[in-house]
Amino acid sequence: MSTRIDLLRHGETERGGGFRGSLDDALTARGWQQMREAVDGAGPWDVLVSSPLQRCAAFARELAERRGLPLHLEPDLRELHFGEWEGHSAAELMQTSAEALGRFWADPYGFTPPGGEPLADFEQRVLVALLRLQRRFAGQRLLLIGHAGVMRLLLARDRGLPPARLLEVTVAHGELLPLSRSCSRMSGQHDCNV
Repeated sequence: MSTRIDLLRHGETERGGGFRGSLDDALTARGWQQMREAVDGAGPWDVLVSSPLQRCAAFARELAERRGLPLHLEPDLRELHFGEWEGHSAAELMQTSAEALGRFWADPYGFTPPGGEPLADFEQRVLVALLRLQRRFAGQRLLLIGHAGVMRLLLARDRGLPPARLLEVTVAHGELLPLSRSCSRMSGQHDCNV
């Protein structure tokens, strides 16, 4: 029994772009509008699943109430933790840490920002969470409200891209995209262990 999953990235946040990671920024009025417009006429979904960070969860709560849907907050779908880079833009890091930033962009699996979460660990927790959700909500249609990093990872694997091409996947604020493959098919195994 397959589970259908759509992905929705949170909208614009009050503190702007850059490496937000585990920072718990709120949405701007424009961010709320981006997300509301993305789901207008979309669905239907059986269950909403969201990162617990407020830039995702606040909208998820509103949508769950508006559509009368159950909401499941999934801590393992939070964004990649960027360590010392959190709260900084790429432009700022180009001034202070250009070499390290270049290494991260060139090989995100091989280089971890100082004090950050290794991408392999992030991938493992996200894929295990996805498998757990697919088992729990088997046969249902889910809307997963999350972050650019989570969506990039899932979409890259869904499209069969090698890890080196992860950062080629772009996801705009408030963008709604479907996943076409199951977690086990994305990992090439019978579960989401990578």
